[in-house]
Parts: sequence; structure tokens; C-alpha cells
Amino acid sequence: MSRALTRLLDFDDQYRRDQKQGQAFLHRRDRRFAQQQQEQRQPLTVPAWLQALHALNDQRRDPGPDTRLRRWRQARWVFAGLGTVLGAAFMLGLLVYDGGRQINLTLLMALVALQCLLAVLTSMQAWLGWQPWRGLFGAQGDDDPLASLRPALSARIAHTGGLLFAISGLLALLIMVVVQDLAFGWSTTLQTSAEGYHALVSLLAQPWQTLWPEAVPSQALVSASQFYRLNSEGAVSDPALLGTWWPFVLMLWLSYVLLPRLVLLVLAGLQVRWQARRALARHPGYAPLLYRFETPWVETRGEEEAPRAPAEATVALSPLPASSTLIHWAGAGMRSGAVVGALSRGPGPRQLRAGGNSTLEQDAEALREAGQRREPVILVARGWEPPTGELSDFIMDAREQWPAGTLLALVPLADEEGAALTDRGLQAQWQRFVERQQDPHLLLCAPEAQSDNTPVDADHGR
Repeated sequence: MSRALTRLLDFDDQYRRDQKQGQAFLHRRDRRFAQQQQEQRQPLTVPAWLQALHALNDQRRDPGPDTRLRRWRQARWVFAGLGTVLGAAFMLGLLVYDGGRQINLTLLMALVALQCLLAVLTSMQAWLGWQPWRGLFGAQGDDDPLASLRPALSARIAHTGGLLFAISGLLALLIMVVVQDLAFGWSTTLQTSAEGYHALVSLLAQPWQTLWPEAVPSQALVSASQFYRLNSEGAVSDPALLGTWWPFVLMLWLSYVLLPRLVLLVLAGLQVRWQARRALARHPGYAPLLYRFETPWVETRGEEEAPRAPAEATVALSPLPASSTLIHWAGAGMRSGAVVGALSRGPGPRQLRAGGNSTLEQDAEALREAGQRREPVILVARGWEPPTGELSDFIMDAREQWPAGTLLALVPLADEEGAALTDRGLQAQWQRFVERQQDPHLLLCAPEAQSDNTPVDADHGR
């Protein structure tokens, strides 16, 4: 699948995560990124922004395709397989020759025209925004970022099957030419003379008449190839002459079936990329992001407002409970051996991962395994990032699944190496988060036991 599709889905995911954050935090974060890019003379683009956030949050470390595109990839493989089988079967059935009658060129040209027409109609429905088999890919929600791309994706799948149909049909034709003595002829109920039929095939042969003159049937060949249904004796003086139609049939299939499918498949891929970029530019989070990039963050107070003493908040850091069960939220500190040594009190600690790019199933498995160990659990987080609603939901799920009274020690770190969080504003932010949970068994701890009550400026955490 196209990178533009993955970029669109990544942007939509980040937009949904950012909706849980305050506008002030988002503005400061994105403005800081824009300034860093300018200082480093790096392009200020959405892919660079997403890459920076993924590296910060330890998300999408696997650069593989997005799982939400799996059904589209599977449909493309199914259509490719069906096209391969049907193309070979179609051509073999069309070229069946038992020696009693000739292979009808008129029928073959009609079927070629039908294939070309189907290819054109497939592209037209994509450009018109019509998806004839929309139910195959599930219901379309109002918030689906791929909603406008579904017709183009469907057309690309259909063209993939059509191209494989054309390739396998072409290979079957070449095999039949080699292993069997084919005899082609033409016949029609309409009052058509040999001269008129020759004009038709000459018109169809225009694309290759200079490239391969032998593939253009002559007037003599057309006249000698006409047959009638009631003529059982055959009036062809040279039966080998009927086999010389095969270059025309080969080029007819190549020019009007295979090449159109190939060209339209390439155009469908370009259409998907173009519509993905357009959908990204029209995304509700795109314009606000550019605004945050370009607009400095200014925090002002009225001149008439008298300076006030900062409100104090008390951060109560509890002693770290003895435990060998660690859950790294969004991968925080997971790659640092110092973190494990500072937090775990037993040999061979069990390190689990949740949040970030983990799926809901992986979060549930981490909760299940941590609850089975029946001991306090240490939840490690990035202290320089504000606590999110996802983390609050995770703690609530833990309380529903774990045994009653299980201690949960929340440890926000100052960096990935496991340093204790010392910034007073950030400490107050995490303290308020713990208080909002109203959970007597949820403790705010540090890598090293600190139990003193430290007054901090609450405004710094806002």
C-alpha cells in the first residue's frame, strides 16, 4: 500500500490522541518542533512531525503496513489470484480447436472489446466516486479517514485482477500457439464482405503496423479465412495459412487488453496517492497544526493585574513498594537497565508493556499477567509528558481485573535513563492526576524512595 495512505492514517491517529490534550500543550509542543526544524535547517513537513512524535512516544517502531489496510491487501491478492486463473481458463476455452471448425476471430475481437470496456468503466467509477461493491470492505463510518479513497482503492484492486487476467491469457495464447496447430477464421451473420472485414482488422492493427508488419492480416488472408456454418467441406486450399493469424491475435490482446489494464492500474495508484494527500490537506486537524507551526506561543497577563503569589501544591512521594512486576507505559524506560535496577526489588523482574502503540488486546494481556503475579505493580511513565485519559482508563481497567487492594506504584521518569522527576511543575501535574483517580491504592513514587512533602508552584504544571 502507498505511503500516503499510511501517513494519512498516522495523522488521523495522532489527531485523535491530541484531542485528549489541552490546546496550550499542543501549541507549545508543535511550535517547539517547528523551531527545532528551522534551527537544524530541516524541512517542516507532516511526515517529519509524525516521525518525531513516534520517536518520542516509542510508537510504530515496526515500519510495516498499517493493520487497517489488511482487508484491502487481502482483496487485492484474491482478485490477483482469480484473475490469473480465469484469464488462463478464458483463453484456453476460446482457443479450443478440434480440427472440425475454425476459431472464430469475430468472437475473439468482441470479447477483447468487452475487456477494454470493463477496464474503462472501472476507472470511470473511481473518478466519479462510485463504489459498486462497498459492502465487501465493511460499513463506512462518518469518521473513516479512508472514506473518500474507497472508490479509488476498489478500482486499483479491480485493475490488479484485470492485469493478471490479461497476463495469464497472453501466456496461455503463446503456449497454445507452440503446442497446437491452430486454425483461425471469421464468420458473421451480418452481410459483411471480405474487403469490409479487412478494413476492420487493419484499423485495429494501426498501433503496431509499423512495429510488426507481419501481424497485420493481408487481404488474401482475410478472404481465405472466411467460413460458413453449413460449409462442412472447407474451401481453403492452404490450411496452414489459417494459422498465420496468431501474430494479429497476440498483438490484439496485448494492445487492447493488457496495456490498457497496465496503464489504468498505474493511474489508479497515482489517484490513490493524490486523493490521500488531498484527504490529509482537508483533515480537520491539518489547518490547526499549520497554525501551531507558524504562530508563536505567547502567554500574557493584563498589566492592571497585580502579581499574585503562586499557589502551592503538596507532592507526596510514597516509598517504592517491593515488586518484580514492571509495566512500561508507551515503552517508558524499557530499554534502560538502570530503570529496572532502580525499580525492581527482586531478581529476574517481569517487564510488561502497555499503551503507546500497543493494541487493546496487548493492554488486556499485560493487565491479566500482572494481576496473576499477586504482588504490587510498578507502572513506569514519561514524566515530561502530561498524563493522558488512556492512562486513566488503563488504571481503571486494572482495578476491575486485579485482586482488591493491589498496590499500583506510578513512577514518572525525568528521562529514558531512569532519572527521578525533580521538576516541581511536572511533579504537581502528576500529583493532581493521582488525586483525580480517587484510588487509595494508587501511589506516586520515584525511582529512589522519597517520602518528604515538597511544596511546588502549581502554575508551572499548567
